[in-house]
Amino acid sequence: MKQISTQVVIVGAGPAGMILALLLEMAGVDCVVLERRARDDVLARIRAGVLEPSAVEFLRESGLVTRLDRLGRPRNGSRIAWQDRPSMMIDVKRWTGTEMMAYGQTFLTEDLYAQSDVLGTRLFEEVDHLKIEGIDSSRPTLEFWTPKGNLHITCDYVIGCDGSRGHCVTLIPEAKRQIFKRVYPFGWLGILAETPPVDDFTYIYHSEGFALATQRGPNLSRYYVQTPLDQGIEAWPDDRFWETFLHRAPKDLAEQVVTGPSIEKSLAPLRSRVVEPMRWGNLFLAGDAAHLVPPTGAKGLNLAISDVRLLSRALLAHYQDGTDELLDRYSEDALRRVWTASNLSWRLTRLLHVFPGEPAIDARLRLCDYEELLENEDLQRVLARDYAGVSST
Repeated sequence: MKQISTQVVIVGAGPAGMILALLLEMAGVDCVVLERRARDDVLARIRAGVLEPSAVEFLRESGLVTRLDRLGRPRNGSRIAWQDRPSMMIDVKRWTGTEMMAYGQTFLTEDLYAQSDVLGTRLFEEVDHLKIEGIDSSRPTLEFWTPKGNLHITCDYVIGCDGSRGHCVTLIPEAKRQIFKRVYPFGWLGILAETPPVDDFTYIYHSEGFALATQRGPNLSRYYVQTPLDQGIEAWPDDRFWETFLHRAPKDLAEQVVTGPSIEKSLAPLRSRVVEPMRWGNLFLAGDAAHLVPPTGAKGLNLAISDVRLLSRALLAHYQDGTDELLDRYSEDALRRVWTASNLSWRLTRLLHVFPGEPAIDARLRLCDYEELLENEDLQRVLARDYAGVSST
């Protein structure tokens, strides 16, 4: 078994893990990244990519993302279209003076892997049989299998970026770990089509269910419809999807939509999940390992970037300045942002979706909330700031 000694081991090579690894390496901190999947599988995942202004600024300053300003599309905000009512903009530009950026997570992951090749990141893929011990000691250990052989690593810190079903969260003793959860009684059926996208990211409320129009590139569109979880992908041929989406969309939006065969189709359950604490001993959690939010608020990737921004600064303060104040505060600081984003995601999900079996009064109250939002600029300002990830204080 090969023996390795390093400073930081990062479990998970998604955006959170790779951004953190590259920032540490560029600052001279030695690290190793473990990923259970093969590179091609990681790069093939097509995920959301709406970046908050602070995330854009951070990625630009880091120098890790080389194509952001070439391929990204600045967005003033997102539109809400409501059945039989006027639409409105979540006008980030107006209320914060900043812009969102549409930049597909696939592009971001490609950028990060390209940079890791340049830096020579020690990235072990197809990791299996991972065993982590001693996170409450000064030198945790990890043992695992790869197609190229078995390895044993000792390190100072373990960073869990291995997603909601990963191993790292289970290392926090059950008696000390709180997991807050909400499971929604519906999902999003999404398709990807090689067609020109509509002008605006548009959330759609319809009495038969939610829908969403987004973009992934100049000729790559992503559309979603709310659907029961007991209807699998096989129940949604392209013709049924387009008929449903166009029926829920307002006329002006439906006239913009260019339909076409799907090149990818998925059904995503909606869930909320927050783990407390995000640190135990010398284990730190980041990204989906620590929290999940419904995609309604476009917060998943942004929260992951926020986590690693905090964590990179804390680790560099430890190794460069010999101070652990930021490490000791990491969980508290990260969770403050996590709960704010979780709250926004819940508010938008509740506003824009039809909950099965709900009493008629809920639909009336939902409409009341929307009409108040239309008429009240103070509420619009708060929503735009929360959507952009800008503190209201």
